[in-house]
Formats: sequence, C-alpha cells, structure tokens
Amino acid sequence: MAESETPVLRRTRFVCVSDTHNATPNGAFKLPKGDVLIHAGDLTNQGSYSELQKTIRWIEDADFEAKIVIAGNHDITLDTDFYAQYGLYFHNQDPQDTSKCQTLLENSSSITWLKHDSAAIQLGAATGPHTKFKIFGSPYSPSKGMWAFGYEAHEAPTIWDKIPLDADIVVTHTPPKYHCDESRERRAAGCEALRQVLWRVRPHLAICGHVHEGRGSERVLWDLGFSNIKYKEIGTEIWKDPGHDNNKLSLIDLTGRRGSPLQNDGAVGDFRETQETFTTTSDLPSRLPQIREGKSNSKVTPMVEISRIGAQLLAIPPDEISSATRGQGGIPPSMRCDLNALSGRMERKETCVVNAAIMASSWPHGRGGKKFNKPIVVDIDLPVWK
Repeated sequence: MAESETPVLRRTRFVCVSDTHNATPNGAFKLPKGDVLIHAGDLTNQGSYSELQKTIRWIEDADFEAKIVIAGNHDITLDTDFYAQYGLYFHNQDPQDTSKCQTLLENSSSITWLKHDSAAIQLGAATGPHTKFKIFGSPYSPSKGMWAFGYEAHEAPTIWDKIPLDADIVVTHTPPKYHCDESRERRAAGCEALRQVLWRVRPHLAICGHVHEGRGSERVLWDLGFSNIKYKEIGTEIWKDPGHDNNKLSLIDLTGRRGSPLQNDGAVGDFRETQETFTTTSDLPSRLPQIREGKSNSKVTPMVEISRIGAQLLAIPPDEISSATRGQGGIPPSMRCDLNALSGRMERKETCVVNAAIMASSWPHGRGGKKFNKPIVVDIDLPVWK
C-alpha cells in the first residue's frame, strides 16, 4: 500500500477480563462473543497447577480468534524467582513445580502469553475482520505485601520503558495512576511511571486490572502541545456502563458509531528510538537486583534519526537530546519537546484505559461473599492487513 493511501479500517471486537481468581464463564460471569479475548492477570488465587489448569482450559475453549494472556501478582508459580524464595509460604504442604505450571501456557496452541514483551497479531480467519495490531503485555505491579511480579517505585521507569512506542494496545496488570485505580481505601493505587509512559506511547487501548474497585473505563486525552508541564493531560471522559444492572453488553464503542471515535490514528512516527533490551523478555525478575544497582547493560545505538522533516533528513546523536525533554509537549522538530514521542505521532491524541476486573470485591470479601462484574467489550477500528 502506498504511503499516501488511507488505510482500510475495520471494526474489531475485544472482550476484556482480568482478576478472575479461578472464576469461570457460565458460572460467575458470561463471556460475550468477539474477535480477541484479553486476560489482564490474576487468573488464579495462588497459582497452583490445578488452578491454572482450570483457568487455561476455559480460555482455550473460548471461541476467539486470538487470546492474549498475562499473569498477575496472584499467579505466583509463573514468577520463577519469586516462587523459589517464597513459594513454601503458600504451598508448604504441596510445593508446586513452576516449570510444569508454566508449560500449561507455553504449550497452549491458542493462547499468546506475554511476559513483558510484544506480539504482532494478524487476524486471518475467513469470517473475521482481517485486522492487525501490535500488543505489549506485562504482569508487573507495584510491590504490596508478599506477592509475585512486584517492583519498587524507583524501579518503575526502567521497567515501563520497555513498552515500544509503536504499541497499539498495552496490557498491564497494574493500572496507571489516577485512571481506573481508585482502591477501597479511596486512594489512587496505580503506577505513575506507567501513566507517564502511556503519555509517550499513547496506545489505542491500555487494559489492566489488579484494583478490583477500579473496574471501568476512561478516555484520556493527552496534552501534546504544552511545553511547561510534563506528561500533561487535557482531560478524562469517564465511561458509563450501558450493561450496569441489566442484560446489555458492557460495551465501549470507540468506532464513532455510537458517539465520538477515538482520536488516535496509530501512527508509528518518524523518529526512531532504540532502547535497552534484554536477551530474553522473561528474565526481568532476575534482573531487578541489577537494575537497583545500576548495572544494566545498555544497547543503545550511536545515532537516532528524525526522518523527513520537510525535505531534510536530520541525524542527531543521542547525547545532544536531553533526557530533560521526556514527556514534554511542543511542536516537532523543536528540541525542547519529546521528539521520540511526538515526531510524526501528533494524531495519537487519546487512549482508552480499561480496568476489566471480573472480581468486584477484594479479599476479605465480607458479607455477601464474592461479587462479580461483567467482561468489558471494546469495539475499535483497526487497519486491515490484506
């Protein structure tokens, strides 16, 4: 397709769940039809083989063309290093084999398990939308108590910088701070470093869970022009669930058919930034001590580029681009703005944040026992790949 051609877009339906904690469809909740199923972690209560087997079975049986899964802090056997240190606190009578537990996901023919990495998805079923998207998924959340995949506040920027700028969808167990993250203590329990990275990436969707009481959705309009306050937002539109207390779908329509379309063209941009990468994406837990001590091995290339600003090709050494511009708005190619995040990407203006927690109550569940939410369904237009 020529660069000047407008890409063909087609509606793609995502069904989003998180924090099912051993609950299954047709029991605690019903699973609507869709093209893509996303599970944002906490598949289980304590990550035992039997718990994982039960959850993975219903995900594999679900009729979706693509199924994307990340772990959460309760899926402790999926964090090998954590389980080696703390596993006996949970399973002292019946220690679990982490390799055996992880093989359930690794060997699944229908599930894409993201461990702090990305995947390019092309939907090719004859009756499907034939659309494509790049998705990043991560199990990490701020440390709170003795649970898996935790990180300290000072580690967060290094962790979330691994989200690629061209991601269309970001799935994290934790919410970003101030968006779908209000806990039962009435405080923002999300991650500020994640919110800041979302300003830079500006995906179509940011799907999360973890904070059960934060279930819902917000459309965040990013401020890309203001140069004095970093990571600034213009405003937030809070979703009203059309499926609350009735039999309708809990539907978010971002296509414009029922309201305003999402202001996001998904442009990759014309400024290329290479970031530090790990040799394997699954080794981040073991690298946290190195991150703490500042011993991470950098693989940044000697040059970064802006391609075609007007008719001129500029090449700028990274040491001439101050890190002080990160998160700063402005009009490229101003050297005072965040060139990596903005150049050729100014139409990535809006992100829909979705907290898809199925478990409505948090432990201890108190009177009335466990309560459950519906899955959240998102319709969005994505480019057709053929």
